[in-house]
Amino acid sequence: MAEYVNMDTLRFQLEQVHQLDTLFQYPRYQEYDLEAINIFLDAVKDFSDQELYPVFREMDEKPAYYEDGKIIVHPTVGRTMEKMGELGVIAATFDQENGGLQMPSMALLGAYFIMEAANNHVMGYPGLTDGAAKLITAFGNEYLKEAYVPNMLSGQWAGTMCLTEPQAGSSLSDITTTAYPTDEGYYQVKGQKIFISGGDHEYNENFIHLLLARIEGAPAGTKGISLFVVPKKRIAEDGSLAPNDVITAGDFQKMGQRGYCTTHLVFGENDDCRAWLVGEPHKGLKYMFQMMNDARISVGRGGLSIASAAYHASLQYAKERPQGRRVMDSGKKDPRQEPVLIIEHADVRRMLLLQKVIYEGSLSLLLLASKYHDLEKVTEGEEKQKNRLLLELLTPVAKTYPTEKGREAVDNGLQVLGGYGYCSDFVLQQYLRDIRIMAIYEGTTGIQSLDLLGRKITMDNGKALKLLAQEMQQTIGSALTFDGLKPYAGQLGEKMKLSQKVLDFLLPLAMKGEYERFLSDATVFMDFFSTLVVGWLWLDMAVVAKQELVSGREAYPAEFYESKVHAMRFFFKYELPKMEGLAPTLMSEEVLTILKEKEVIA
Repeated sequence: MAEYVNMDTLRFQLEQVHQLDTLFQYPRYQEYDLEAINIFLDAVKDFSDQELYPVFREMDEKPAYYEDGKIIVHPTVGRTMEKMGELGVIAATFDQENGGLQMPSMALLGAYFIMEAANNHVMGYPGLTDGAAKLITAFGNEYLKEAYVPNMLSGQWAGTMCLTEPQAGSSLSDITTTAYPTDEGYYQVKGQKIFISGGDHEYNENFIHLLLARIEGAPAGTKGISLFVVPKKRIAEDGSLAPNDVITAGDFQKMGQRGYCTTHLVFGENDDCRAWLVGEPHKGLKYMFQMMNDARISVGRGGLSIASAAYHASLQYAKERPQGRRVMDSGKKDPRQEPVLIIEHADVRRMLLLQKVIYEGSLSLLLLASKYHDLEKVTEGEEKQKNRLLLELLTPVAKTYPTEKGREAVDNGLQVLGGYGYCSDFVLQQYLRDIRIMAIYEGTTGIQSLDLLGRKITMDNGKALKLLAQEMQQTIGSALTFDGLKPYAGQLGEKMKLSQKVLDFLLPLAMKGEYERFLSDATVFMDFFSTLVVGWLWLDMAVVAKQELVSGREAYPAEFYESKVHAMRFFFKYELPKMEGLAPTLMSEEVLTILKEKEVIA
């Protein structure tokens, strides 16, 4: 079977780079150790090998579809939901009092990474169920927790998030779905939601929709949005399930992730859709952001997973495909020589290394964000605030870098295959189609970039940014203890100064009230800042690799650690210098994209 993840690389990052075992000192995670986590990951890998990877291409060729008021999906979806319940994957990070296992989210991210690399069409179903159940446990009353969460954690019932409406798109302030109060303890809901991932299929008995709506008479804008539990089938007094006037109106056919259904739902067409308020009225968007932020990490993980699978597929091809001859130092080729494997060609190696540094850098980024999430749960005071701020700052980056740069990585993987990469006989074209939607899910790149520059960089007077700079300086200090890493420590330090120079130009625009101009190149800033962050993470990985080589306690062969240092050097030669090209754009006095009065774009 073809490789789609490298388990040594995953364990290296989990155990040696991000030191998963340091979490086990906290009472919440004290029942775990590295052996237990590795047994869990091995079980997930076995399931992925046996159930997920073999049907990956079949799910693209036989996509989810709408017929007679129902969504038809591949049977693997049903088996996966059942298995995720059995393995405890859906319940993994929940509190024990809510039926959970209190596993570190770092470890769960590793498990999902394996499964999504095997088959990215499936894992959104249990992932959204996890997120919806977490909202109920965090903000719902005891009735909602008892009525819905156990069946969701078992995989018997599925969960979704219902935000987008046809007329509003990403502008949640413009949603019109309305909830009407009754005297029976529930609301009547009427409205439509579109692009609902995993919104319906035949393999789950019930679907628990976490839905944003306005209570009749609520204030305009986002301040008037409330959160509701709206089951597809409501629970009758005798415990049986009855239809709840939730109609599946269709499924959006996509160019990629075709096995992952994307539904159009209609609520209250017959004026009998009952909904139960979660938390307090008018605070729905605040509550939903918990699920949205978790989902943004999950989408970033999806981009990472596809990039990993594509890298290993193109690497395998490069190791098997003979073509051409290497250029000799004389500049000539010897036609008498046998063709060489294309992995011997420098440009092919460049493309493969680009794939490698993007996917492994993305893995480090997502594991770090998950670690901050884990630490926020178990720390207090200033330490808790530090972990919260760093998580907030990195979340839009963790969603965007793996999806945008992951797409670039997959595109290069397709190029490695040449003409075959474009043909359906090979899987790279599917990976490229699958990853394209990742930059759109859970807020487009533009939305994430506005969040990064407009909110996260400036929050708490820039405290998160200062904390991140301290983390980077620690890595630079460690790198300076190795002669071979000193030049790269210096380069990262210079790029940090460049970043401060860019912010010194941009932030005064916000202070003067020129917000549109301040944010007009936010997406360019995202590219700039993400490159800095991933450069730091690569230097950190190189430091750990050097420490292991020097210590002599190598858990992996010396060549493994040396390959990490080599990849860091590649990133610093080919990727980090791109910041120098972006900085003049960010600091330019020219304003070319802001619409002027009476201006017409032809």
